Amino acid sequence: MKYLSGIVLLVALLALSVRPSEEACGYEACPKTKTNMINIHMVPHSHDDVGWLKTVDQYFYGHRSNIQHAGVQYIIDTVIAELIKDPSRRFIQVETSFFAKWWAEQSETVKQVVKKLVNEGRLEFTGGAWSMNDEAAVNYQSVIDQFTLGLKFLDDTFGSCARPRIGWQIDPFGHSREQASIFAQMGFDGEFFARMDHRDKNDRKDNLGMEMIWDASDSLSNDEIFTGLLYRHYSAPPGYCFDVHCGDDPIIDTKSYDNNVKSRVDDFLKYVTEVAEHFRSNHIMIPMGDDFQYEDAQVNFKNMDKLIKYVNERQSEGSTFNLFYSTPACYLNSLHEGLQTWPNKTQDFFPYGSDDNSYWTGYYTSRPTQKRFERDGNHILQVAKQLSVFADLNSQQQKEDLEYLREIMGVMQHHDAITGTEKQHVSDDYDRILYDAILGGVNTARDGLRKLTNLPNGEFESCLQLNISECAFTKDGADNVVVTLYNPLAHTSTQYVRVPVKNENYQVTDEKGRVVASEVVPVAWQVLALEFRNNDTQHELVFKASVDKIANYYIKKVASQETKNRFKKVNSLKNATETYDDVEGETVVQTSQIKLVIDNKTGLLKTVEMNGVSENIDQSYGVYRTYDSGAYVFRQYHQADFIVQYEGVEFTVYDGALVKEVHQQFGEYISQVIRIYEGKNLVEIEWQVGPIEREEEFGREVVIIFNSTIASDGVSYTDSNGREMIKRVKDQRENFTPGLDRQPTAANYYPVTSRIALQDSKKRIALLNDRAQGGASMINGQLELMLHRRLVRDDGYGVGEALNEQKYGQPMIARGKVYLILSPSDESTSTSAEREAEKEIHLPFWKFFSRNTGSTTAAAKSLPSFDDFPKSVHLLTLEPFNDDEVLLRVENFLDHTEGKVVSFNIRPIFDYLNGVEIRETTLDGNLPLSNMKRFKFHHDSSGHKPEAVEYFTSAHKPLAAEQSQEASEFSVTLHPMQIRTFIIKTE
Repeated sequence: MKYLSGIVLLVALLALSVRPSEEACGYEACPKTKTNMINIHMVPHSHDDVGWLKTVDQYFYGHRSNIQHAGVQYIIDTVIAELIKDPSRRFIQVETSFFAKWWAEQSETVKQVVKKLVNEGRLEFTGGAWSMNDEAAVNYQSVIDQFTLGLKFLDDTFGSCARPRIGWQIDPFGHSREQASIFAQMGFDGEFFARMDHRDKNDRKDNLGMEMIWDASDSLSNDEIFTGLLYRHYSAPPGYCFDVHCGDDPIIDTKSYDNNVKSRVDDFLKYVTEVAEHFRSNHIMIPMGDDFQYEDAQVNFKNMDKLIKYVNERQSEGSTFNLFYSTPACYLNSLHEGLQTWPNKTQDFFPYGSDDNSYWTGYYTSRPTQKRFERDGNHILQVAKQLSVFADLNSQQQKEDLEYLREIMGVMQHHDAITGTEKQHVSDDYDRILYDAILGGVNTARDGLRKLTNLPNGEFESCLQLNISECAFTKDGADNVVVTLYNPLAHTSTQYVRVPVKNENYQVTDEKGRVVASEVVPVAWQVLALEFRNNDTQHELVFKASVDKIANYYIKKVASQETKNRFKKVNSLKNATETYDDVEGETVVQTSQIKLVIDNKTGLLKTVEMNGVSENIDQSYGVYRTYDSGAYVFRQYHQADFIVQYEGVEFTVYDGALVKEVHQQFGEYISQVIRIYEGKNLVEIEWQVGPIEREEEFGREVVIIFNSTIASDGVSYTDSNGREMIKRVKDQRENFTPGLDRQPTAANYYPVTSRIALQDSKKRIALLNDRAQGGASMINGQLELMLHRRLVRDDGYGVGEALNEQKYGQPMIARGKVYLILSPSDESTSTSAEREAEKEIHLPFWKFFSRNTGSTTAAAKSLPSFDDFPKSVHLLTLEPFNDDEVLLRVENFLDHTEGKVVSFNIRPIFDYLNGVEIRETTLDGNLPLSNMKRFKFHHDSSGHKPEAVEYFTSAHKPLAAEQSQEASEFSVTLHPMQIRTFIIKTE
């Protein structure tokens, strides 16, 4: 195997023997094709998972070959060495995280060689994000961030020739509409993938529908993108894997008994003839690669060279096939030049069924604590980025910590990371690197707060275990503690804050010394019973806080107060067999806005009244008993193996002035607390599941269920990556008839990353969650979310382990929150309120803890107020971009049915940042919007046959202004769902 050590000598030899070629990249570097022939675009590639069976580092360095033989550093080494040898050769590099790691280890000589290959279009970056992200469990904010990171590295390193034009999502297990929209908003020309429901794919093969125009938004105009499905996964044609990992025959072309040129060419042409029958144009794309291939790229390229030579020699005998090295971008360019029309697509590609018994809907929930931890990582990333801008943090350590957090969050979006489909030791490694990155983010945020607040010596400690009400900073007492709250949202937000404390009396005051109402609440006994929890504190101090960007609240211990501020235990029902006077009755729990009714006999929630409507909602838990579910696949064993608990729930009600709580125990390993807060218009349900029991042959998958009388008629709605909602009709798909005989439930599961809802003409129920989960509506008026899974078998799709997480020597316990909103269905204000709640759940206040030393001479630095932004405008991103540049991204988060066009002025932000000039870019921040020009294709049904190639450009005049210009030049208009991205150059 020859590695890059030989490149320097090879370059010297090339310099002597080869005339310098004229540099051309992008579409200008595409190979010439032939009319009246079938042009076969052969695409060499390696699919390199950023963690799966091995950790990220194990894959990069080639460690642990006993698990899987794969070493990404050697792949890139040998590919570069082979590309140099022949200017016709091509290779696409996809995962920027691996490439950046490799690049950092190269000599200047090697870097110059690679730059030449990039500038000549021979090494082409495709996709280009930090990782090839999943599309079901990710939130759009994190996807945008990791594309920004990857594309910025490429732009900083190589310039415009390295900018990808194609989304290459070949391995994710289903595809979201929002992902397609993100590609369109970045100015990409198209996307390709390899997985689609087997019935959908078969129909498309028969109907020449493998390639289509995807309308990626109900609200955004010009938000469509060409989308293609690879014919046979992403691997080479059967028998033509020339990689050292494969056993297929090489091409032998000497005068030998073993000469096989004729048979190899015959079989190849037979295959491509079959492929061509299922596509509309005279161009087809044949991928040549697979997982971690090209570790000895000489073997691959030598045989592909021969294949090209001998296939094309047949043209002299009348063959109509033309084979050459190409890229997905060059293939799409040929289709664009062909001026054809295409079928259209409007929904998404979930769920993915590889056969009628295998719906890949389990991974929507797999590893629920890791899915939540990823959200925590995004939370501190947004906080640290904003504080870095406001405090102008620019030390080397601060910049490195922030960049590392960005990179690890990019890794976490990978389609075997946030999905929970990796081996356990890899999951442990993801947890390790994410924890390290979060600590760096916490340190950065602390440094920012020391500069911005009146506490220059504040500890500003973060407590990362508040989900089990544990905080080292308050474990010995909360007397003289300052809680500094940071609000990452644009608008002033009012939220309730909970601080772990001892059962003592406290007074909370704000920055002006005003007393803030507070009360002490007992922590649920199920949390106290966690063996690994430090039980120094068994209560929480609750108070309501209102924060623009940063606010301090001061806690001090006081003498005993009247009991009106204490929590009252008003009802305790251990089980239905005990004799209570009102055992047949009901318990009412209410605030001024919400009324809940608990059935005393069953112990279950029975009625919810809020927003002027009342509905019978009984909420409980169900357990699927499954035999051969796995990390990827959810498979019900028998329809009867689904048990819902409808009685026997023990409950206790605590009645406070600020918060009312119903603590419930469902069976042995499921408990929850229902909370309603005074002045907050949503019902919070904090669930705890585990350790899940299992039998030797059967696993368990736990769901939370809400039943109502709403006549939903088989229709529900789920979010697409936290943005637009998509209508789901039970048992139906947009373009084909799904196979439902074997797995009717799994076939109706969809990814829920922030919200699932149903409604009739009068009422609407929405559930909002704190992490990605699978959800469904199997019965009219019913919603379910899968919370946790513990399984006994691998499902056979590669990970090779049963999903059976262990922590602290026992099966994993998971905790989380689901929020319920009941509202009238005919008001757009209902769904806009849901969207505002989504934002608060995704990016709540981050809590920092310091000691109150009493006196300070420091003055808090003023921060810009974003409250001038219209109510529907979200501060999606504010981050350091370069040493003298800041990236600002704003979003109108209402859709076309909920909101309207809004305008506002960003000059105050520009001035606060000492702006010199501002420019608008594509969504990823790396391409000036004025330079954005992407392929436009036409639908079959449009009635328009293009006569020349057409392009999309920006639908509005890109904002570009300088400090000397009038404030009116800084006006920003946002249509519903529109995101605009700006780079502000600062002094």
